[in-house]
Amino acid sequence: MQKRTKGPKIHFWDSFNFFIVMPELHYVTAEGYAKLKAELEHMISVERPAISKAIGEARDKGDLSENAEYDAAREAQGLLELKISQLKEIIANSRVIDESKINTDCVQILNKVKVKNLGNNAVMQFTLVGESEANLKENKIAATTPIGKALMGKKKGEVVEITTPGGKMKMEILDITI
Repeated sequence: MQKRTKGPKIHFWDSFNFFIVMPELHYVTAEGYAKLKAELEHMISVERPAISKAIGEARDKGDLSENAEYDAAREAQGLLELKISQLKEIIANSRVIDESKINTDCVQILNKVKVKNLGNNAVMQFTLVGESEANLKENKIAATTPIGKALMGKKKGEVVEITTPGGKMKMEILDITI
């Protein structure tokens, strides 16, 4: 039996034993938070009515048991509602990072980090961000990735061994900026 409450989700095994599953926090910039809110608003105000209209039009075509359009529209509606639910949970558990409190003493979220791969001497620079803002085209990687986790808390000049799906690699932190 599962009981939902505001705050942490509580799962009961029996009348005496239970465990608490804490919601996963999502760290975002003010800009990232605004994008999440805008995406949710678009889903609710534009996509949801469009799918409802498609379901209505498919329903008007007759027998629902053999109506592929109706089935597809209902499936799209289910997927959209799932996305809306997930996005609402992300927004509820988001924490906006105060960018004025970011420093460069050690690697932390929102830092630009310049690293050198000691295996091939390639130099890379990227910004550590929350998962919802990660974008490789913009050189933004999530702090929850293997590279992000390994670099967090480290200082300029340190060599870090990172275990990735492709194997182990060593990186030297060349610079930390904002």
